[in-house]
Amino acid sequence: MMQKTLPVYYSVSESISGRTVTDGGFQNEEKAEKIASFNGIDIYRIAAGKFKTSSINFFFNDNLQRDSVTLNALVPAVLRRGSGQFKSFRDIALRLEELYGASFDCGVAKKGECHIIQFYMEFISDKFTLEDTSLFENAFNLLFEIVNDPLLENGSFREDYLAQEKDNLKKLIEGRMNDKMQYGVERCFEEMCKDEPYGIYEFGYVSDLPNITSNELYAHYKRMTEDYPLQVYLAGDMDSGKVDMVMKKLSAMKRSRTKNLDCCNVEKSPETVKNITEKMNITQGKLTLGFRTNTAPGSMDYYALIVFNGILGGGIHSKLFQNVREKASLAYYAYSRLDRFKGLMVISSGVDMKNKEKAQAIMLEQLEEIKKGNISDYEYESTMKTIETGIKSLMDSQMQIVDYYLSQAVSRTSDSFASMSDKIKKVTKQDVVNVSSRIQLDTVYFLTKDSNQGGINENR
Repeated sequence: MMQKTLPVYYSVSESISGRTVTDGGFQNEEKAEKIASFNGIDIYRIAAGKFKTSSINFFFNDNLQRDSVTLNALVPAVLRRGSGQFKSFRDIALRLEELYGASFDCGVAKKGECHIIQFYMEFISDKFTLEDTSLFENAFNLLFEIVNDPLLENGSFREDYLAQEKDNLKKLIEGRMNDKMQYGVERCFEEMCKDEPYGIYEFGYVSDLPNITSNELYAHYKRMTEDYPLQVYLAGDMDSGKVDMVMKKLSAMKRSRTKNLDCCNVEKSPETVKNITEKMNITQGKLTLGFRTNTAPGSMDYYALIVFNGILGGGIHSKLFQNVREKASLAYYAYSRLDRFKGLMVISSGVDMKNKEKAQAIMLEQLEEIKKGNISDYEYESTMKTIETGIKSLMDSQMQIVDYYLSQAVSRTSDSFASMSDKIKKVTKQDVVNVSSRIQLDTVYFLTKDSNQGGINENR
C-alpha cells in the first residue's frame, strides 16, 4: 500500500498560469494545465517531455472523517487484487510486464483535512516503444479497468481478498510505531488536533476492521467512484488524440452528485499547552513540540513562514541544528517541519531521557531569538539557497511534479515552481520576524522509556 512523503513546505500548488519564465532553472518548467472539467472530474495535463516515462494518476478526494477513513483505506487495497478482466494480482502483474514493465500502485494519503485515494500508473512514453504500440492507451485502459470494473463475487467483493487485505491493513496500522521518529511526529499532530478531523490517522483504525463486510465495502466503493471529486493528472509526452480518448472514457463513468469538501481551518489559539508523555521500550527519547502557525497557505505570509521554518530547523545551518545538536550536544537530531494544509509546525528531536527539559528549553529559545530579530546573514542566506535548491529538485521527479500541483489544488492556491521561488526571494528578515509572532506552542509530546508496560500519561 503506497504512502508518499514529500518535503511538506514544498508541497503546495494547483494547476497554474502559462506565463513565460525567464528565471534561470525555471525556463523549462512543466506546468499543470486544466484541460477539462465535467461530472465532478477535473483533468490536468503536465507536458513533462523531458522524462522517458509518462504517468496517469487518479485522485479521489474525500473529507477526512472518522466513519469513512478505514473504508477509504481498504478500497484501493481490495481493488488492486483483481478486476473483471484480470482476476488476480498475478494477472495484473503479467499485464504490466506486457506493457514494457509498467508500474502500478494505489493507496491513501492525508493532505490537511482531505483524504486522498490514489491510483497510479507509470510507463515508458510511446516515443520510446514500437511505432504501432499505443502504450499510453493500454496503460490507461488497465488503470481504468482496475478502478471502474472491480472483481466481484455474488455482487460484492470477494470475501477471501477482503479478509487478507484487512489483515494487511491491521499490520500496517500496528506497525506505524516501528519508525519512532515519524511516530512521534504523527502522535504529536494527533494530540494537537484530537477534536479536529486532522487528528484522524490516514490509514484508519484496527477496531473498525472486524465489522466491515464485503457488501458494506462495495457500497462504499460505489460512493467513492460516483460521488467523490476526482482529479486526473496526465504527465509526460502525449498528443491531443490520447487526451480525447481519456476524456471519452471518463465521461462514461457513472457519476452522481459530487460531494462537497470542507475547508481546512488553520486559525486556532491554544488556551493551554498540552503535555503528553507516552512510554515504550526504547533507548532514545523522542521529543516533539507542536505549534499553531495561524498562517494559511493562501496567505502572502506563508512564504515568510517557509523561510522562518528554514532558519529555525531546515538544515545544518539552522538554529536548531547549530544550537541544540552541535553546541549543546542535547539531541541526536533536531529539525522543524511545516504542514502547510493545516497551518501546523513541529520541532522533532531525538534526545536522552534525562535531557528532555534542557533540550526543550533551548528549542524554545531559538524561536524566541527569531521573534527578537536575531537572524544572522548566514542563517538567512543559507536558508534561501536551501529552499531554492529544494524547489528545483522537485522538478527532477515526475511524481513530485504531480504531487506539487495536486497539493496546490487541495490547498486552493496557484503557484508554479517559478512563482513560488519568486515570492520566497522577496521575503525579508523582518517578514520572518512578523510571521513568527503568530506562532504558538500547542503541544509537547515526549516518547520515553518504560521498562514495564507502555501507556499514555496526559498532563494538561
